Formats: sequence, C-alpha cells, structure tokens
Amino acid sequence: MALQPRGPTPSKGGLRPLPQVVVTAAQTPSALNVLKPSKVAKADKPAPPQDTRWRWHWLLAAPHRLGFFAGAMMLVASALWWCLHLVAQSAQVALPWAVTPGLAHGATMSLGFMPLFFVGFLFTAGPKWLGVPEPGARALLPQVAGYLVSWALALLGFHTSHLLAATGLAGVALMWSALVWKFAYLWWYSRSPDKAHATVVVIACTVGALALWVSAIGMALELEAVVRSAVYAAIWLFVATVFAAVSHRMIPFFSASALPVLDAWRPMWLLWSMVGILWFEGVFAVLDLWVWPFPEALRWLQVAVEAPAAVLMLWLAIRWGLVQSLKIRLLAMLHGGFVWLGIALALQAVSHALMALSQHQLSLGLAPLHAMTMGYLGATLFAMATRVASGHSGRPLAADNMAWALYWVAQLAVLLRVVSALWPTAGNLPLLLAIGAWTLATCGWSLRYGSWFGRPRVDGRPG
Repeated sequence: MALQPRGPTPSKGGLRPLPQVVVTAAQTPSALNVLKPSKVAKADKPAPPQDTRWRWHWLLAAPHRLGFFAGAMMLVASALWWCLHLVAQSAQVALPWAVTPGLAHGATMSLGFMPLFFVGFLFTAGPKWLGVPEPGARALLPQVAGYLVSWALALLGFHTSHLLAATGLAGVALMWSALVWKFAYLWWYSRSPDKAHATVVVIACTVGALALWVSAIGMALELEAVVRSAVYAAIWLFVATVFAAVSHRMIPFFSASALPVLDAWRPMWLLWSMVGILWFEGVFAVLDLWVWPFPEALRWLQVAVEAPAAVLMLWLAIRWGLVQSLKIRLLAMLHGGFVWLGIALALQAVSHALMALSQHQLSLGLAPLHAMTMGYLGATLFAMATRVASGHSGRPLAADNMAWALYWVAQLAVLLRVVSALWPTAGNLPLLLAIGAWTLATCGWSLRYGSWFGRPRVDGRPG
C-alpha cells in the first residue's frame, strides 16, 4: 500500500517534504524500526574520520546530538543549582528566593531537561516508528536554543521575581509547543499501520505544553498552587506517560533482540493499562492539592488501584526478562529503571493506606514521588540515552565500566533520596548524600557523552 501525504507538501524552512513510503502487510511494527534490504552489495567500510576534535557543527548532524547535548546541559545546570541550594541550606546560608524553593525544584526537575531528551529521542526513533524521513537537526535548533535561554530566565526569576520566572516559563512553553507541533506533523502525515505509541506521545506532549502555559500564567499571577498543580500534572500525564509508551514499545524489542529466548511481548491492553494508571495518579495528585483532607473512601480507592498496579508492573518487569537481562549491562540498566515504576506504585499504595488509617497523620512523604521521578524516569533516561549515544556514535551497543559505574551512582542517589524521605529524623545527611551522588552521576554522564555528540562517528558513517 503506497503511503500518500495529506495536503500540500511542506515548504522550505519547516520539516523536510515527506516522500512516498511503501509498506507491505508483511512488515510488522518491529520490522519498521530497521528496514534492511535482503541483499546488500559488498562495499568497503567508511574510513574512520581524520579530524576527531569536538566541533559545534557536529551537534547539527542528527537530532539526537542536538537534543541530548542540550538536555545534558540542562541536566547538569539543574543538578548543580539544586546541590548549591541544599548545601547552602545545610550551612544556614540564606539564598534569595522569589518563589518557594520546593516549587522551583519540582518545575525544573520535571520540565527542564526531560523534554530536551525527548526531542533527541523522538526525532530519531519517532520517524522510524512512523515510517517517515527524519527531520534535520537544523530545523529544531531555534526551538532548542530558545528553550535553553527561556529556562535560564526562569531559573533567575525563581530567585528574583515572579514576573521574570513567568516570562521564562512562557518562553519554555512557546518553544516546547513549537517542537510538539513538529512531531505532531510527522504523526499526521504518517501512513504507518501502527501509530499507537506515537499517538500516546503526541497527546502526552500536548498536555505538557498546556501544563507549561498554565505554570507560566500561575507564576505571573503569583498563584503557586496553580503552578504546583501544573507540575504534578506534567509529571504524571506528560513525562511519565511518554516513558510508559517508550517502555512498552522498546523494552520488549531490545530484550528479544539481545536475548532470543525472550519474545517481544507487548499487548496493547498493557499500554492502555499503564497509561490509565499514570493518569489516575496524576488526576489524584492534582486533586490532593485542592481537596484536603481527602475523604477516607477516596484514599482506599487509591490503594485499590495502586496495589494491584504495583504487582502488575513488578510482574511485567519479570515477564519482560529482568532476570535474563542481568547478563547484559545495558539491558539490565533499562530493566532496572522499569522496576522502580512498580516500587513507586507500591510506595504510593502504602502511603495512602497510612493516610486512611491515621486520618492523614502518617504517610511516606515524598518517597513515592522520588521513586517515580529519580528511579523510573531518571534510571530509564540513563539507559535509553546511553544506548542511543553509543549506537549512533558508531560504538558497540554496550555499557562499559564507566557507564555502568555512573548508572549505579545514580541508583545510589535514588535510594538515598527515598531513605531520606522515609527517615526524616536522620537529618540532612542522607539528602546531601543523595544530591551529591545525583550531581556526580549526571555531570559524569554529561561530560562523557556530551563529548561524543560534538565529534564525528568513530566508524566514519554520517549522522
């Protein structure tokens, strides 16, 4: 069946025109990820590049280079910024704040670096999912650069002025909306028979854009409860939902590719279940900010959903080959991140049960949220970004000793942060150790792989 684009062919300055793509009924969704001819003429391997020095122009050689490099910059900046705050707080040095530090932290960590990594991944893997040409990184450069500049304004505004912070967040919302439009364009013109995962991503990213606009308006009006609501909605309905779609599509595929004893089992009911659970959590997280205390019946409703959801996710980790993956480091990193999703939901269930039993006097605090954000989202990001960076730089798809060590430092940071929430009487030490480990892991990863994004592929191939 020939795939025809809808409407007129886009003009220059936007994305590249979409040519016809022929898809046969025999091609499965997994086959669309890598289209290989049956016979390839023998050819000499490309010669390794002569000039391997870091150059800015290499960031425009592929979307993942630009998106991941920008994401790494934002990741390092946010880690150092929050580390400075916690150290200053521990030393009883007061930094100026125009907004509540916890609110600034939540907004930056959830909506700062994650969308930039999405840009790198979605405009690299997304076109393969959809069977359309990959857009050039140059078409994404204005939005990515504007996104970084806008976040710089927002961070400065968090310390000086609600209006400046709102201006920065509005800029972030504008740049992200433009990037979502570009990906939605690819989705709209695609004729791939399997667009379910891309559809989930488009919807989630659109929700993320709306959340950013709401946060900007709330910040301008100095309504921090509105901003906090937008942040919680973004965590569950946007960022976590994108990760769920990617996990459902890629973890079984990667596992079956590396370990033939496994099958790429990913029924669609599972995807909708994962999305439904996350959206349930997001809606209740927002309601929790406005309706307090929750009626006891609603707390037990949360437990009734979260407990079986936790069991389902932990079982799914095993079904997808958690035990078998331990033989392959890079695969183990990916599966290890997914386990945190089940742990986070289990902690949510326990916390809400404690609230129901104690009339909201007892809970697990921020432990479930950090198990989700630092554990599932953070560890999965480390694994996915490492895999893409390695494969697309012409290197083996493997986690060497440095990547493996950085991953476990990040895991240590998650564990320490969860412990600090569960054991508040321990003082600031677990929290300081957690941010120290997180800063070390993120800076180490960004320095190591950021140097790759600005260099040619080691195998001499383009991209």
